[in-house]
Amino acid sequence: MNRLETTINGVVFKNPIIAASGTFGFGREYNELYDVSILGGISSKGLTLNPREGNSGIRVWETASGMMNSVGLQNPGVQKFISDELPWMKKLGNVVLANLGGATIEDYIAGIELLNNSDVDFIELNISCPNVKAGGMALGIKNDIAYEAVAACKAVCKKPLMVKLSPNAENIIEMAQACEKAGADSLSLVNTFKGLAIDIKKRKPVFDNLYAGVSGAAIKPIALRMVHEVCKNVSIPVVGMGGIYTVEDIVEFIMAGASAVQIGTVNFSHPLAGKELVEGLAQYFEKEGISSIDEIRGII
Repeated sequence: MNRLETTINGVVFKNPIIAASGTFGFGREYNELYDVSILGGISSKGLTLNPREGNSGIRVWETASGMMNSVGLQNPGVQKFISDELPWMKKLGNVVLANLGGATIEDYIAGIELLNNSDVDFIELNISCPNVKAGGMALGIKNDIAYEAVAACKAVCKKPLMVKLSPNAENIIEMAQACEKAGADSLSLVNTFKGLAIDIKKRKPVFDNLYAGVSGAAIKPIALRMVHEVCKNVSIPVVGMGGIYTVEDIVEFIMAGASAVQIGTVNFSHPLAGKELVEGLAQYFEKEGISSIDEIRGII
């Protein structure tokens, strides 16, 4: 029996550790360091309908116990992902999540329609993207806008639809409930927090886009609280993330109710983290006599 096995929306993951979108590319580079097929899943680099070059200027900035990023969803576009990256990813045997963003609901729908005919296992809907029709406000900030987007996407989606929530939402519990009501099959949270960095020598913001996403170990207690709150208030599976660096961190998120976790920033500072965490979690379960994830999931 595989004690690390977990099931989300009928899809079986051999373990609950998923490489988070935007931190792992499509897995090729990390596969040169270790066999990434050991992971339970890989969430693709954030995809958009059409290719994007990403943001100008500095894109990554180190912070105390974490980092900031303003990459801007640089990616080859959905079609190139399907033709050039997905076949390689599927050979690994991991569960593949296609992380999809967009500037309008129409962009999301067009991307989903392409992914419907592909071999991806999940579509992970990133609703933290700026919505052009809402004056640049992220779709995941206001409940009614998120509901509209998720409902429209669910109406055409033929894959399990996992919605990735922004911690910058006005109320994370109400946002999660709105997405569930709109038809989300599962949720993942949290995405990065909005932050600011200033170069005091140049007397200007570090990032061209002014604000950027904050991630890393420093956000873990807040992310864990949000995951716990959401798990207690929805009936669909939740994937937790935010500052996970250790086996103990993973166990905390599972005890808070998560069915799986995603690891992100740790991949940059510890490139072998995925392998070490999978092996370490197996050892922890054996040492503690834990027979399955369900034994400890949501016990807090």
